[in-house]
Amino acid sequence: DLLRTCVDSILARTDYPNYEIVIVDNQSVQPETLEYLASVTSDARVRVLRYHAPFNFSDINNYAVGQVESELVGLINNDIETIHAGWLSELVSHALQPDVGAVGAMLYYPDDTIQHAGVILGIGGVAGHAYPRRRRGYSGQMNRAHLAQNLSCVTAACLVIRRSIYQQVGGLDPALTVAFNDVDFCLRVREAGYFNVWTPFAELYHHESASRGYEDSPEKLARFHGEIAYMQRRWGEALQNDPAYNRNLTLRGDPFSLDLERAAPDFP
Repeated sequence: DLLRTCVDSILARTDYPNYEIVIVDNQSVQPETLEYLASVTSDARVRVLRYHAPFNFSDINNYAVGQVESELVGLINNDIETIHAGWLSELVSHALQPDVGAVGAMLYYPDDTIQHAGVILGIGGVAGHAYPRRRRGYSGQMNRAHLAQNLSCVTAACLVIRRSIYQQVGGLDPALTVAFNDVDFCLRVREAGYFNVWTPFAELYHHESASRGYEDSPEKLARFHGEIAYMQRRWGEALQNDPAYNRNLTLRGDPFSLDLERAAPDFP
């Protein structure tokens, strides 16, 4: 059901004409899914790749990018749903700029609250989303939620980048199976000298974690904490000093609220 909504919404509501949808089938077994995959490829804009290995978000996307020849690639979760026709044109318009790397979109939960308005380093120990659960139309700090801007990171749930840059930095890191692979990727893109951009003018719904679920089992929690430790070892102090986020603002509570201890650690 998720995949059908995602693919059908792209096919029905995308005004950018020159695209191909590449579905990566990671060991699907439900008959309804297999029937849909067989039927949707009747559209010349859609093809299916089979990925016969345990789930690894990084490996899956790296494999898919290696199977295409397009100048641009877009990583799109199967729980994404397009809202307006200009979403891809907006993302592409930024991604084609010579100094731009990854480009991310404004994503909403189905109840029209913000799920992703860019990623802020340091929140929760590694990174977190800006303005979570604010109502659609929320202006953000000094109207930032209404402005296209450079940010350190954007989510790979909906990310467009030139294929040459993706390959230049080595793609997503397979050591990060589920979490933070997009944060690590964007930091390596930034390290390579490109600006990562988030734009509020590409709007989509994100039915977050509907496929994989949340980190709610001992095995998932162990993997998640391992990925946190991996990121902290690799990036260290960089996670505490996001150039797109004022150092006086909190990393522990609601993003963009003042952190008095961080702002004035010696204040009596």
